[in-house]
Amino acid sequence: MSVDGAGHTPEQSQLGKATAYADQYDASLLFPIARQPQRSEIGIAGSPLPFMGADLWTGYELSWLNPRGKPQVALVHVTVPCETPCIVESKSFKLYLNSFNNSRFDHADAVRERIAHDVGAAVWQQTASPTKPDAPPPSVGVRLVLPGQFASQRIEELPGLDLDRLDVECTDYQPAPQHLRADADQAPVDETFTSHLLRSNCPVTNQPDWGDIQISYHGAPIDQEGLLRYLVSYRKHNGFHEHCVERIFMDIWQRCQPAQLTVYARYTRRGGLDINPLRTNVPQALPANLRTARQ
Repeated sequence: MSVDGAGHTPEQSQLGKATAYADQYDASLLFPIARQPQRSEIGIAGSPLPFMGADLWTGYELSWLNPRGKPQVALVHVTVPCETPCIVESKSFKLYLNSFNNSRFDHADAVRERIAHDVGAAVWQQTASPTKPDAPPPSVGVRLVLPGQFASQRIEELPGLDLDRLDVECTDYQPAPQHLRADADQAPVDETFTSHLLRSNCPVTNQPDWGDIQISYHGAPIDQEGLLRYLVSYRKHNGFHEHCVERIFMDIWQRCQPAQLTVYARYTRRGGLDINPLRTNVPQALPANLRTARQ
């Protein structure tokens, strides 16, 4: 794992490669990828960021052994702030979680603390300080949902006006921000739109990534047909989930100039993981990590 703040490149990861699954817990499987190269492509030079938010991960395939060797299972919710210099490549996260399968832990809190420590070290790219060698790395939010809580898990759709109701002609399948426009002659409005038609592709394997998206804003009315055409234009775009959401945020921000903007996407799972990035310029609590029907 790189610790110089640069992370690795996607091509160096396990994506698209035959992989042996670890039989015992192994934190070194986590593969950090730097956010900044993709941010530079959309005009984000560094700090301060033009947005705040987080990446909300859900892991559905977490299991470990208790001290007597009996398997335990849980869902895991991981919240990674968008200020971290790195993301974790999703296949490496899957391999890392699978490495818990035959390792013994005293209790569920020990598993949660281990994940928080390891993922925090990967995304923050920080090693122990020479003056404080035992100091933990900056952490991330981790919550386990144990079997006794499974019945309380809900499926809900993102609220908002459905853009997919519009009968529009779509011809662009690479990001086409020229479709975005707002009527500055009209009074500002508060609107929330949703769409099920977000699709992009993994930049390494070219496998499709499917998602639902919610866009909330305050500002001059945004042309709905143009917004839908713009979202559809990601259909052949290669980009990680986090970077796609940031590109969408920046394009709407620059083209439509709303005073307030929030972009939230919930992607369908792959390898037992879903990733749900949120970017906003409005201070707010993060949404509850609830599944949509497609997830």
